[in-house]
Amino acid sequence: MNVYRLGCLEGQMSMLIFHALARMGSEGLILVSPAERIVSVGYFQDTDKVVDLEYCRKNGISVMRREIGGGTTLLDRNQIFFQLILRRDNPEFPRGISSLYRLIADPCVDTYRQLGVRALFRPVNDIVTEEGRKVSGLGGADIGECVVFVGNVILDFDSREMANILKVPSEKFRDKVHKSLEDNVSSVVKETGRRPPRREAEDLLIENFGKRIGRLREAPLESKVYEMARELETKMMSDEFLFRRRDKTAGDASYMKVKISSGTQVSERSYKAPGGLITVTHAVEGDIIKDISISGDFTLYPKERLRDIEGSLVGAVRDVSGIEEVISKVYHELSIESPGLTPLHFAEAICKAD
Repeated sequence: MNVYRLGCLEGQMSMLIFHALARMGSEGLILVSPAERIVSVGYFQDTDKVVDLEYCRKNGISVMRREIGGGTTLLDRNQIFFQLILRRDNPEFPRGISSLYRLIADPCVDTYRQLGVRALFRPVNDIVTEEGRKVSGLGGADIGECVVFVGNVILDFDSREMANILKVPSEKFRDKVHKSLEDNVSSVVKETGRRPPRREAEDLLIENFGKRIGRLREAPLESKVYEMARELETKMMSDEFLFRRRDKTAGDASYMKVKISSGTQVSERSYKAPGGLITVTHAVEGDIIKDISISGDFTLYPKERLRDIEGSLVGAVRDVSGIEEVISKVYHELSIESPGLTPLHFAEAICKAD
C-alpha cells in the first residue's frame, strides 16, 4: 500500500485529498497537515449551530463540512493527520467497524508512547492519556467504494482558538469551554515538554501502521488526485453543502420549544450518548411525529442512511419502546452501524426532546 507524506497543504486541501482518493477507489495512507488554521465540521452537524461563522470570517479561517461524522474541530500545522483509505471489498481487512477502529487506534497509541506520552485507546473512538486527557479523536465514513478512517497526533494544541471558533451563548460560557479544553485535551508538548520533529512523528506512524496493514511504500500523489480534490472543494465549501441540513421545517427551531397550537409543537433538545451527542428537532402533533431532523457529532455507516431513519419515524408515536423497534428494523434492513449508539439511544433522544 502507498503512503503519501504530503507535508502542509494550503486551504482545506489536507481534508479534500482523502475524499478524492476514496472516490477514485484508491487505497493508501495519507500523512498531512493544513498550512493554516481551518475548521472541519462533522457530517451530521448543523454548521451554523456549532461554529462561530462571524469569528471565522473575521479571522480568515475557512470552514468546510467533511463526509465523516464526529464533532467540529480546529485543524492546524501543529497536528499531523493520518487518513487510511481502504476498499470495502478488500478481504484482508476486518469487516466490523469496531475492529477497524482498533486497526487505526493501535498505531496511534504506539506512536504516542514512543514520543513519551502514556496513551491508550478508549472506545468508541478516543485516544487518551492514562489520566484521561484526550490526545486524538478517530473518525470514519463510507465514501464511494471505500471506507476512510482518520485520526491525528497532536504535537501542540491551541485551546483558546478552539474555544473561539465554537458558537456559544455567551463569553462566560466560552471561558468555561476554554477551561474544559485546557483540562481535558492534551498534546505531546503538554505531556512531555518536548516538541518532536515532524519527520520523527511521521516515521513512527509509518512504522506502526506498517506492522498492522503491511509494508508501506512512499509514493508521490498523482496530479489527477489534486484535480479531483479541487473539484470537490467547490462542492464541499458551497453554502448548499455546508448548511445542507437546514432543508427541513423542523430544523429551523433552535434549542427551544415553540407551541404552534394546543396540540402541536416544534422542539429541539440534545442528548448525550456514549457514541456522541444526538440533537433531535421535531414537530409533534399530540404524540405523533409529523417531521423530524436528527443531527449531532456521532458516526453512522452508511452515512446516507440517517435520512432513512428520519423517514421511518414520520407518523410514529413518541414512545421509547415503539421508536426503538422502528429504528431497529431500519438498522437490520439497511445494515446500519453506529459505534457507541444503539436504536435505544436514538429513541431516548427523541422521546426526551420535549
